[in-house]
Amino acid sequence: MLKKSTLIGSLALVLLGVGGCKDETTTPTTPTVELKNHSSTPAFLKKMPGFESMEVFSLIGSDDKLDLSPSFIFGGSADGMGWLKNADGGFSMLLNHEDNFAVSRITFDKTLKPTKGEYILNSDGGVWRLCSATMATPEEHGFGPLFLTCGESGEESRTHGINPLDPVTNASLSRELSAFGRWSAENALPLPKSAYTGKTVIIITDDDSGVSGGQVAIYISNTVGDLSGGSLYMLRRKDQIQTETDMKIGTMHDVEFVKIDNASTLTGKEINALVDVNKAVKFGRVEDVDYRKGGTGRDVYFTVTGQDYVGANSDKSRTKYGRVYHINLDAANPLVGKMEVIMDGDDKSGPAKAFQNPDNITVTSNYAYVQEDPNGYGDETHDSYIYQYNLATKEVKIVCELDHHRTAADKDTYNRDTKTAAPAPSKFGSWEYGALEDISDLVGIPNTFALAIQPHTWVGDKYKGADGGSKRTSEWQGSQVVILKGLAR
Repeated sequence: MLKKSTLIGSLALVLLGVGGCKDETTTPTTPTVELKNHSSTPAFLKKMPGFESMEVFSLIGSDDKLDLSPSFIFGGSADGMGWLKNADGGFSMLLNHEDNFAVSRITFDKTLKPTKGEYILNSDGGVWRLCSATMATPEEHGFGPLFLTCGESGEESRTHGINPLDPVTNASLSRELSAFGRWSAENALPLPKSAYTGKTVIIITDDDSGVSGGQVAIYISNTVGDLSGGSLYMLRRKDQIQTETDMKIGTMHDVEFVKIDNASTLTGKEINALVDVNKAVKFGRVEDVDYRKGGTGRDVYFTVTGQDYVGANSDKSRTKYGRVYHINLDAANPLVGKMEVIMDGDDKSGPAKAFQNPDNITVTSNYAYVQEDPNGYGDETHDSYIYQYNLATKEVKIVCELDHHRTAADKDTYNRDTKTAAPAPSKFGSWEYGALEDISDLVGIPNTFALAIQPHTWVGDKYKGADGGSKRTSEWQGSQVVILKGLAR
C-alpha cells in the first residue's frame, strides 16, 4: 500500500492504493505534515481498549468548503482511494464515491490541509457503483500510474483504468478494461513486480450473491503493463468441490485457476455460466483483496462478506457472517497455490465470532486489518468494527467502532431517515468503512493511515449532484476521510 517516487509531467508522485503496495522498510523523510483536524465534521470513530494511544483526525467531509474550489461537494460513500505526492511538496488523493458512481481528486498542501477538490470521473463515466480501488505504479508493479477501480452493479459491470493525472474534462468518459471481464467486482489488485518477474498478475474479486456465487479471478499477461492482451481465469479447488462451507480453519486446500476463453467478448451472464462448467468455488460475495507487504507479494488475503440463509444460500453452502481467506501462490506459477480460511464469522466460539460481515481489508507486513459492513439481517449487536489480525500469532483485536453520534448534541445531523431525511436514530451496524490506506511513507510519519467512512444516514439535499454527472443526481449521502496515527504496521 505504499509507494515511492517517480516524475510524470510536472508531478513527482508517491502513489498508494488499496490492495497495493510497498516495501515498508523505507526510512521516513523529515515531515512537514501537521496531523490535525482539518474538517468541520467530527471523526466518526470510537477507539477500543488497547488502542487508546492511537490518534484520530478528521481530514475532509461533505460539509467542508475548500479554498481553491468553494463550489466542490465532497460526495458520499467514500471508499477506495490512492494517494500521490506532488512536486510542490503537497499531496493528492483519488477517491471512489461508491453510490455516486464517481471518483474525486482532492489536493492537499504540504501540511496535509485539503485545498481543492474536483471529479476526475462522474456518474456518466463511472457507469456502476465503485467500491475498492488500487493505484498501480511503475515502482511497485512495473506499470502505471493507473487507478484501477471496479464496477459493482451486477454481473455486467467492468473495471476502469484511470490515469491519476487525467483532466476533469474527461470525467464523463468511461475507461473500461474489457480484458478483465465482466463481474460485480470489488477490487482489481496487481501483484508487485517482484512476485512474478516479467508478468502482470492482477487478482479480481467478484461480489456476487446469485446462483453462481462470487468468484476470485486472475488476469495474467506475459508482458509487463499489458492490460488488454492477457488471459483471464477463475479459481477452483483441485478436488473440484464448489461448496464454500466445506472449508474450515486449519485445513489447506490445493487450488488452481481455470482459463476463461475469449473473456473480453463474454457477457457477465456467460462468464457466470462457466462457474459450474469449471467447478469453481461458489463464495458468498467476495469483497476486497490485498497482499502482505515486505514479502514475496504472493501471500494474498481476501474477504468474503457472506449472505443470509435465503435464496441461493438457503442450503447454507456459503458463509453467513463472513470470512477471511489466505492464498499462497506458487513461486513459479501464479495459476496454482494453496488456500485456507483464517477467520470465520460463522464460528461463534472462534476469534471472529463478532463478525457482522467483513468488507475491506488492508494487509501490512505484520497485520491484516479487516473492516465491517452492515449485514442487514437485523441481528447486529454493535456498530461496525475494524479488526486487527496478527499474521504471526493469529491473535484478533478490535481497533475501533464507528461512532454514530446517536446521543450527541449533533445527533440529528448524522442520524436521518435515508428516504425522507427526517431525524431518526440509525440502526446498529448501518454505517460502514471504505478504504484503509497506509500513508506512513508518503507523509513521513510512521504508522499513519487514511480511512474512508460511509455514514449512510448522513443525508441531505445539499449533497445532491455532487459529481456533476447525470445518472446519480438524487444521491444525497455525506461521508468523510479521517487520519489514524499510531496504528501499527
